[in-house]
Amino acid sequence: MKKVFPVIMLILATAGAYMYWQDQNKKQDENAGIFKIYGTIDIRDASLAFAEQERIEAVLVEEGMHVKKGQVLAKLRTATIDAAIKELLARIAAQQETVAKLETGSRPQEIDQARAEVQAARARVENVSRTAKRLKATSRSGAASIQNYDDARAQLLVEQAQLSASQKALDLLIEGPRKEDIAAARHQLEALGASLDHLRVRLSDMTLTAPADGIIQSRILEQGELAGPSKAAFVLALCDPKWVRAYIPEPMLGKINLGMTAQIFTDTLPGQPLDGWVGFISPVAEFTPRAVATEDLRTQLVYETRVFVKDPKDILRLGTPVTVAINENQTQARRAVPARPGNRFREPVE
Repeated sequence: MKKVFPVIMLILATAGAYMYWQDQNKKQDENAGIFKIYGTIDIRDASLAFAEQERIEAVLVEEGMHVKKGQVLAKLRTATIDAAIKELLARIAAQQETVAKLETGSRPQEIDQARAEVQAARARVENVSRTAKRLKATSRSGAASIQNYDDARAQLLVEQAQLSASQKALDLLIEGPRKEDIAAARHQLEALGASLDHLRVRLSDMTLTAPADGIIQSRILEQGELAGPSKAAFVLALCDPKWVRAYIPEPMLGKINLGMTAQIFTDTLPGQPLDGWVGFISPVAEFTPRAVATEDLRTQLVYETRVFVKDPKDILRLGTPVTVAINENQTQARRAVPARPGNRFREPVE
């Protein structure tokens, strides 16, 4: 029995050593090709200012608050714009009535009145014409003077002219307003509508909203202060994108490519790495002499690299030191998708 016990212990020790050796080999295989770079978290910020110049009526957020895209941050006084909009609405209503009047044309009563004036003018012409004929006949016999006959002829011409004017006025009423007048009135109405749209845009600019999700980093202006395009009211720290700003030496350039996946380790979450990808490698070297003449100096070249990070819980903060682990044996680096206009760098796709 005493001889068997040492044998069993030897077997157990051998098995333990073999398992430890296998575990170490496994770890070495897993860590093979893994290289690390070190850097800090970087984010963008935006200085937010009002497009209009007016005094601030209300400030609705505090420093450190998380805000969503479109959330109202502050408002300006709008009394002046409101009054201008009311005035313009009244002018638009008056112009609409003018356009409707021109498009409708003359009323039947106006046309009837013009016809009556034509008939009256025609009656006067006939009366004066008969009078002139009588005076012409009597002037030859001396019963009437030539002067009276001349006066009657002149009066006939006047009445005929008035009849012509009345007839033309009737024709104009029947035809209605000119097309050019109607078009001019419509264009005037459109101009007033454009002015109203402009005022409404200015009214919307009196409200400052968050352009993207983020955190209020600085609250610069307060209620009652005069705001304007040249005065920032807030500084907004953007939550997305976040990236690690790191520098890699020149010999490492052959190991890293755009789109390679990475894991980001922080002291805040030990053992819980965040996913990321290589999104930028600077084409320009830094911290190097003007002319590189020797191999020793070439090794001092470094290149800025940005590793974008997925941080859905918004844990990382500006300046947080992190470690980035990248497997250089990735079969194929994923392609980095460039951002569309107005959007930031997006996650690479397969």
